[in-house]
Amino acid sequence: MNNILLDEKVWFWVLLAIPVVLLLFFGLSLWKRRAQKRFTADRELLQKLTPHRSRFKPALKVIVLCLAIAFISLGLVNPKIGTKLETVKREGVDVVFALDVSKSMLAEDIAPNRMEKAKQLVTQIINNLGSDRVGIIAYAGSAFPQLPITTDYSSAKMFLSSMNTDMLSSQGTAIKDAIELAKTYYDDADQTNRVLVIVSDGEDHEGNAAEIAESAQEEGIRIFTIGVGTAKGGPIPLKKNGVIQSYKKDQEGETVITKLDAATLKAIAEEANGEYINGTNTQEVVDTMADNFNGMDKKEFEAKQFADFKDQFQWFIGAALLLLFLDVFLLERKTDWVTRLNLFNEKEKEKTASKS
Repeated sequence: MNNILLDEKVWFWVLLAIPVVLLLFFGLSLWKRRAQKRFTADRELLQKLTPHRSRFKPALKVIVLCLAIAFISLGLVNPKIGTKLETVKREGVDVVFALDVSKSMLAEDIAPNRMEKAKQLVTQIINNLGSDRVGIIAYAGSAFPQLPITTDYSSAKMFLSSMNTDMLSSQGTAIKDAIELAKTYYDDADQTNRVLVIVSDGEDHEGNAAEIAESAQEEGIRIFTIGVGTAKGGPIPLKKNGVIQSYKKDQEGETVITKLDAATLKAIAEEANGEYINGTNTQEVVDTMADNFNGMDKKEFEAKQFADFKDQFQWFIGAALLLLFLDVFLLERKTDWVTRLNLFNEKEKEKTASKS
């Protein structure tokens, strides 16, 4: 049994070009017909003036063009057919990343800014994972599930790239909410090793995060914290179209300086049998996390069936190019050998018309 997977469904929108082409064709045909009637009302005279003009070729060219557009759309969608099914057993660790998306992450005390640095760190950690499962949480004044536990690293990195400081309306840094939400990510039936990686500047305006971390440790969740920012800190830029307009100010009109709170992050990691890592050096963070993951017992979790999908886009793109090639050489004048076949009894019609 074959399974069909559509890779990039968004390219189906290209099919909207077909009705546009048809509308233009019918509009142009109507305009030509009206122009010919103004030129001469005698249909027989018009046929004598344009003896080689085909009535069917223009429509045929449009049909060929529409088919080419349809095949281009299918090629871009990239249908995949899976013929080989196999059961794959995987072993690894469940890793949930909790990413701070509060406005303080816009500070540029670490290049290019804390938010982009945090996304870079998580991406590189994911790139170095083996068969572990990953999940993503976004949090600011509250926590929001961004991606449930999955083995699809491509999806994880796609969701990660779209995260920004505007995705949550409630501001603040509710680390405890992120920890509580992370508890719901793990499947009790699988009993896998559980890791929560918090990537933040550590500014916890809610408090009690260390206490929540201790309760998480009691449920078998190890928490690693990665600090993004500097102790010196920096202002929070307010940008418009990528250009800094001003900096965030407090109620007294003073510029807010946000600083890395490493102490809070260290306390959370200690309470949950984890480790605090400074996020300045990307490679150091990746190596440290890899060492920790490798030191954990890998437990087997869910056996899934994966299809060996093969790309089929080349057939559709090839057909589209062939049709476009034919369209270029398909002239609107009559084809001599087709005329000799007299498929539509045109010769008899011409004789009758001449006698009358």
